[in-house]
This record gives sequence, C-alpha cells and structure tokens, in this order.
Amino acid sequence: MIMIANLPPGLIMILGALVLPFVARRLQAYGVLALSVISLALFLITPAGEHGNITLFGMTLNMVRIDSLSRIFGIVFHIAAIVSSIYALHVRDPRQHIAALVYAGGAIGACCAGDLITLFVFWELTALSSVFLIWASDSERSYRSGMRYLIIQVASGVLLLSGAIIHYVQSGSLTFASFVVEGQPLGLAATLILLALGIKCAFPLLHNWLQDSYPEATATGTVFLSAFTTKLAVYSLIRGFAGLDLLIPIGCAMTLFPIVFAVIENDLRRVLAYSLNNQLGFMVVGVGIGTELAINGTVAHAFCHIIYKSLLFMSMGAVLYRVGTTKATELGGLHKSMPWTMFFCIIGAGAISGFPLLSGFISKSMIISAAAEQHQFWVWIVLLIASAGVMEHSGIKIPFFAFFAHDSGKRVEEAPWNMLTAMAIAAFFCVGLGIAYPLLYRMLPYTVDYHPYTVTHVVTQMQLLLFALLAFVVLMKSGLYPAEQRSTNLDTDWIYRRLLPACVRGLRTVYDVVNDAFRSDMVVIVHGIMDFTRATFNENGILGRTWSSSTMTLWATLLLAVCLLLYYL
Repeated sequence: MIMIANLPPGLIMILGALVLPFVARRLQAYGVLALSVISLALFLITPAGEHGNITLFGMTLNMVRIDSLSRIFGIVFHIAAIVSSIYALHVRDPRQHIAALVYAGGAIGACCAGDLITLFVFWELTALSSVFLIWASDSERSYRSGMRYLIIQVASGVLLLSGAIIHYVQSGSLTFASFVVEGQPLGLAATLILLALGIKCAFPLLHNWLQDSYPEATATGTVFLSAFTTKLAVYSLIRGFAGLDLLIPIGCAMTLFPIVFAVIENDLRRVLAYSLNNQLGFMVVGVGIGTELAINGTVAHAFCHIIYKSLLFMSMGAVLYRVGTTKATELGGLHKSMPWTMFFCIIGAGAISGFPLLSGFISKSMIISAAAEQHQFWVWIVLLIASAGVMEHSGIKIPFFAFFAHDSGKRVEEAPWNMLTAMAIAAFFCVGLGIAYPLLYRMLPYTVDYHPYTVTHVVTQMQLLLFALLAFVVLMKSGLYPAEQRSTNLDTDWIYRRLLPACVRGLRTVYDVVNDAFRSDMVVIVHGIMDFTRATFNENGILGRTWSSSTMTLWATLLLAVCLLLYYL
C-alpha cells in the first residue's frame, strides 16, 4: 500500500502505453480499457495525504497529494477514460490508443500533484500526447490545427514553469497552493501561472485553439479531448486562484460570447466546442466567487460536465463514423436509422441544458445560487441568460439538426455496439447523478447544505428552458433563425487567420522592395569599397601604417561585428 501511495496516480496508464505497441492490434483497445480500470482501482485504495516526497536539486517535490479536491477529479477522470476507451474499442490505430493512455494518465497525475514542478511535467505530458489524437485524422487541416494546438499548449507550459521558478526564488517553496492573498494584487509569478491556466481553460481571446482543434480530431479522439485538458485547468484554478474577483467577469464573458457563434455554426462538433467554452464560463465564475457553495458547485459541474459533454461528442462521433460528416446542412432525418444514438444524444442535450432530474440541473444551480447569495445581481442575470442560451445551441440545435430538421435522405447503420455501450453508460450517469445527487454531493470538497429540488429552483429553470424552446420555435417558423450555411465562421480567430497573414504579407512586400533596391546598388557600393580599401591600405593610408596590438585587436573586433551583421541581414 505504501509503495502504491508513493507512485503518481495514472502512472500505470503511462507506463502501459509503452508496452501497448507490442500487443496485437485487435487487443490494444482492450488493453487501454483494462489499464484504465486497474488505475481506477489503485487510485481508490490510495490513502488520503501527501506521498511520494522526493528531493531534487535541493528542491522538495510532493508528487502525490490526495485530498477531497484531487480525489473527485481523479475519479471522474478515470470514469471518462474508461467510458472513452469503451467507445474506442473498434479502433485499430496504435497512435490513438497510446496517445489516449498517456493523455488520460497525465491528466490524472496532474490533478494529484502537490508541487508546481510535478504539475508542469504532467501538464506538458498531456499537451504532447493529446496532439496525436488530432493528427490521427491524417488530413492537412488536422495537421495545421494540431501544430497550432501544440504550440499554444507548450507555451502554456512554459508560462507555468516560469511562474513556478519565480515563485520558488521569491518564496523558497514549490507547493501548489492558493496564490490569492486578500487585499493584495497578484505578483509576477502568480500572474504568469494564471495566464498559463487561462490558456488551457480557453479564456476569452485565448480560446480559439479549442474550436480550431477539437473538431479536427478523430471521432474517438475528440471524446478524450473534451474530458481532460480544460477540466484540468479548472481544477488548477480552484487549487490556486479560488476567490480571485478577476475571474468573475472573465467567466461571465465566457458564458455569453460562444452563444452567438454556436447558433450560426454549421459544423455540429464546432457547436459543441463553443458550448464547452460556455460551460467552462460557469465554472470560472464559481472559482471567482470562491465561497464554499460556489466551489462545491464548480467541482460538481465539472464532474457532470465531463460526462454529459462526452456523451454529446460521442453521439456526434457516431454520426461522423456512419455518415462521414457532422455538418448540419448535410444531416437530418437520422432518427430513422440511428434511433439509439438519437435517444442518448437527447439525454446529453437535456443534461447540458439543466433539465430537472438530469445531472446539469443539480450542479449548475449551485453556482447560480452562490452568485445570488453573494448579492451579485448582474452575475446572476448573466448566468440565467447563458443557461437559456445553452438550451438553444446544445439542447435543441444539436439533436434537431442532426436527427430531425429536413430529411437528408441518408440511411445508415446504427452506431457500433461499443459506441452504444459507452453512450448508454454516460447517459446512465446523467440520469443517475440528477436523481441520486447526494452521492455526488458527499464527495465534494466542503460539507454540502444545499437542496436543488426546491420549488423556486425547479420553476425558474423550467421557465428558462420553455422560454428558450418557444424562442427557437418562433424563430424557425418565422424564418428568422440563422440559416445553416456551408461556411467557416471566425470570431477573434480572424486575428490569427486574416490580420496576421495580412501583416506578414505587408512586411514581406517591404522586405522585397528594400532587398531589390539594395541589390541594384550593390555594384556601386562594391566599387566604392574597393576604392576606399586601396586608399586606406597603401603605405600612406590609415591602415597601412604600424599600429599597436591593442588597436589592431579593436579593429579586428569591429570588422568581425560588421561581418556578422552583414551575414545576419
């Protein structure tokens, strides 16, 4: 038991990935599932406390810290890994299985890290491994999106490491704990770490990597991606920045801006990526409020979100697997040939919308109630508006345009048995958590004295949902609902895709003009240099005379500098 406690949770998954290439391809997917189950069993018997303390270069590292916060995130990360591996049992691609194992194991190890260096190691491991789930699509778009994803994720890790080093120099400690001190601004180290977490959590203006990369991953890879990266960032924000007021407006912006883009987006997996950003906003607001109820709500919402978002991505992945597209303009009428996928998708859509008796209701309402208890009226209003928006773009749009709307005429087979099994497990959790919510509440970091099924909560939420449904029907009947179009919608990604390339082209034009002018005058310049040299180096010239060694050393240095400058230019 002591030996197990000293090993980082998830390590067996990472080490198992090294053995996986030597296993027969038809068994590799089952190996991923088996290793995920074994890792969960070992994690559950690992006792609470700090384990695996080592000294490295004079620094004390705490590789394993198991408390109520890391425990619940570790459990849901394992559940996500198990369900996702069942969903991927039909895959015969070693790249995806190896990447998925390392990715999930790295995320589990990171949420149990007690120091910033251990966190950084697993942080970068998740970035390096997860990019292969994007590249596995084997297309030019997936390669370009994957490169962008990798650069941004590695940059996040560099910021995290820089903040950790500065924090160690200033405080002499690497312990991963709260950086928020009431009444004091964040220092440089904390600011760098917050920026690193903000990138991984897809803060506004730092978010486009998410919508750019997730839809380009494979059908199974996107399910893994939706579970770990951003929720690891949420965990880290809770651990390091709970109660930071700055996070409240950031979270509010995150809940609102994706709604418009999700409504007009044609690719339904990109709609889910925007929806993911929206749901992260609720969690960031909860971290910013920082009360016990808000933190409990954030943790509960992260737990539920991992499962129902995986369910929605699984349903769209099944559609992609059978139909070959998730474009709304090319779908419709699939309820006739994929009824079980449709059924599970509707459960996931109801959960993310916050329908009573489903998981989203018992978690999201805690964050909204925490805002009301702190008399943050405008935050409360924003969260209510965002809740209605979620119903529209994920609760209605996803199942409606995929399985109903117009009949596209496509008749395909139902999803494979393993995909249906994974979706059934996730749907079971969505319903089970919504009904047996005290089981989840008992695992939360703080003692819970909250009852979601009060008349006020239920009536308010049903009014919001019915209003969103009514608005959708009216807009559709009146023809005012944005038509689905075969196009790519840009938000702030316009800067990356349009503005920066235009600036580069402008700089290249300026360079070409200057370069052409320089080349045309080169003959004149060379003749001038030769005349100057002859005048300088003859016996009466300035450099033809006898000079001291120190002076000649100076001249040699200057000439070397000129040569280096000319070479660089």
